[in-house]
Amino acid sequence: MSRIMSIFGTRPEAIKMAPIVARLQRTPNVESVVCVTGQHRQMLDRMCELFGLAPDVDLDLMKPGQRPVDVLCAAVGELAPIIRDASPDVILVQGDTTTAMAAALAGAYEGAAIGHVEAGLRTFDKRQPFPEELNRLVVAACGDLHFAPTASSATNLIREGHDPKTVWITGNTVIDALLDVHARPFEPPPGDPLAEVPWDRDVILVTAHRRENFGQPMRDALGAIAEIQKRSAGSAHVVYPVHPNPEVRAAVDDTLAGLDGITLLPPLDYQRLVHVMGRARLIITDSGGIQEEAPALGKPVLVLRDVTERPEAVDFGTVKLVGCDPERIIHETIRLLEDPSAYALMAERTNPYGDGRAAERITAALTGAHVEEFCPDGDADADLDAPTETAPDTQATGTRG
Repeated sequence: MSRIMSIFGTRPEAIKMAPIVARLQRTPNVESVVCVTGQHRQMLDRMCELFGLAPDVDLDLMKPGQRPVDVLCAAVGELAPIIRDASPDVILVQGDTTTAMAAALAGAYEGAAIGHVEAGLRTFDKRQPFPEELNRLVVAACGDLHFAPTASSATNLIREGHDPKTVWITGNTVIDALLDVHARPFEPPPGDPLAEVPWDRDVILVTAHRRENFGQPMRDALGAIAEIQKRSAGSAHVVYPVHPNPEVRAAVDDTLAGLDGITLLPPLDYQRLVHVMGRARLIITDSGGIQEEAPALGKPVLVLRDVTERPEAVDFGTVKLVGCDPERIIHETIRLLEDPSAYALMAERTNPYGDGRAAERITAALTGAHVEEFCPDGDADADLDAPTETAPDTQATGTRG
């Protein structure tokens, strides 16, 4: 029996870990243990409810006004004895959050093998995004099993000196979660603000919350959103679920509050966000996850960043970097709204991030089954569940089977 402990603490981590946890829980000879830190308390709880996740351990670390270093110190201190007592064979962490770094450090110090989901993303600039780029470099250094969503992410890891036998190209589990939720029936009930959105117009979904954009860059970007709405003369409508961070809230209040044609909402639960993404005409965001999700729904994305750790989306043409430059934001948005050929060039591209089987591949690697790695243009029909003779050694060596 192999004991695998999944540790996460934020809404994005819960979304991306849910397909793996679900699969591990129905895999023979695997004991799945779920530990949450509560880094994003309310949003995390809603995701656990949506995906049916029942944490075995809940640290409930969230406190008002915490900085990343506060979360790191608290999480490492709380996780170390829990890991020591549970003695897992593998600890799974996801992405680039402070929780992921804390769990990887604590687990490595306690002698557990570390499996990193969404491994190998890089901007090669430790300040963009911050602190995510630093976090994922530390997690990679602690890691023993690296589950890269794309070929370029795998290449990054190998160039950094990681053994190719410990790196798998799996696709991104966010596509597994997205396709699951998108297939569920959903209609906003009467009284829900989403029921009041004029969906017959060109709806633009906006999300912006990146720490490196706080201050004038974010205000410039939001000012551009206001100008786009003004120029559309009522043909477009902006839907913006506003992050609760006080810096974000203040910028939104100063630039967008009270304007016609703009619906400001509290953060949406994942099911409602997927509903809006599916019905929107295009998306303007600084989110990393949406860069992966939107192509699966055929939605063009303009990214409010100058660099991205997801270059495949740029290479495939599903997203475009516009930074926080108002002129670029306005120009590219109006172009997508008014030029059908420009819109089609972005909307009809292949999704480079997954086929809905990433969790299947990761579970196969963890249990020593054969792994047919993800390729956007490859055959997705391979049988990943056939066990191999190398299964007992997989967790220690990363054998592919």
